[in-house]
Amino acid sequence: MEHIVIIGNGISGVTAARHIRKNSNYRITIISGETNYFFSRTALMYVFMGHMKFEHTQPYENWFWSKNNIDLKLGWVTQIHTNTKSLSFADGSVINYDKLILATGSKPNKFGWPGQDLNGVLGMYHKQDLESLEELAPNNNICKRAVIVGGGLIGIELAEMLLSRHIPVTFLVRESSFWNGVIPEQESNMINEHILEHHIDLRLSSNLKEIISDENGNVKSIIIAETGEEIPCNVVGLTAGVSPNIEFVKHSNIETDNGILVNEFLETNCKDVYAIGDCAQQRKAIGQRRTIEAVWYTGRMMGETVAQTICGNRRAYKPGHWFNSAKFLDIEYQTYGWVFSEHNKKDDEVHFQWRHPSEKICITIAYHKKNRKFLGINTFGIRLRHEIFDRWLTDEVNVEFVLEHLIDANFDPEFYKHYEQDIVEKFNTDNNTNIKTKKKSWKRIFSLNA
Repeated sequence: MEHIVIIGNGISGVTAARHIRKNSNYRITIISGETNYFFSRTALMYVFMGHMKFEHTQPYENWFWSKNNIDLKLGWVTQIHTNTKSLSFADGSVINYDKLILATGSKPNKFGWPGQDLNGVLGMYHKQDLESLEELAPNNNICKRAVIVGGGLIGIELAEMLLSRHIPVTFLVRESSFWNGVIPEQESNMINEHILEHHIDLRLSSNLKEIISDENGNVKSIIIAETGEEIPCNVVGLTAGVSPNIEFVKHSNIETDNGILVNEFLETNCKDVYAIGDCAQQRKAIGQRRTIEAVWYTGRMMGETVAQTICGNRRAYKPGHWFNSAKFLDIEYQTYGWVFSEHNKKDDEVHFQWRHPSEKICITIAYHKKNRKFLGINTFGIRLRHEIFDRWLTDEVNVEFVLEHLIDANFDPEFYKHYEQDIVEKFNTDNNTNIKTKKKSWKRIFSLNA
């Protein structure tokens, strides 16, 4: 019986295991050095905030794995021997495989800052990070202040976690406005305002110079590069992005760049070795996507795809239209298609923008200047239906169609206020058009799901 070994028990590796089991009787082993069981990584923040216990983050009961004949091994792989199809572990043990799936995930970026390995410096990606934070910042008596370095989605989550325990936060963001390399200026400015309203000490255009140690090797303070200012703190969160966790892979003959190089079938250069999820790097970009995507849903899709190939139905990875969602403190964010920041948008990309005069609600719709094809949408504070925008992007509808039917895509809870009329009126004023908003039609919505 063929033995399928998966290194990594995140969403990518576990999805691959589940789908291989559905379609075969292969022997399956999942290896992880982080935890015994699969858990929802995005839920770690809610454990710290007291909304749930860690066991609540596990989607499957502990008996699920043995019932489905999926073996679990806790341990750290130190070497991959592709010539003998074997793996060496830190404890000296060895196991063999017939096919190997690398799903090793990401690790927080470090850029050689002095003091970056002191006690009190952490990321927020692994269960061990959560355990360290619980020890270092149980309350504002132990942790008088925390400094977060890096203005991405993980950074804003960490800030919210610390605020839940009334710990003051200083936020160092190297950009001139929060996440303005990703989202348009209107949205970035709104997030700046929202962060400040939560009494976070937001320092824009600020870089970390070094982390200062006390006499016991603990974090004492940080120094800002631009000003030389010293900020006393007990915890430093490094959230300046993540990179593929592939150090031990580099010691094998598996080709790597920033990640583990794969083709469209998620195959590496070594026979019977695959890579999926955050650690995988496409040799050739798929459309406008980055070659490495550390996103939950793409990891899940890669797991499903590689399972089909291993079970005899060789399938190329086709992620479809880009989408993502996140939360900036109290503001929900969704994006479908491509909406680039002013720094990155193309000459033929036009943005229509609307922002509520008093609430933290806004929308940006991107479309082609000449043919008016709808390219993408960002919303903050308005929930949208994924399946509708996926269909509209596939059908290549124009921007007028999107605005006319925008009400159909609204997925806000019952009794929430709707803003489609205001949005369309502004578009009409800006573009000298006369678009009429249609009333919501469940018939139209259901037809998209058929």
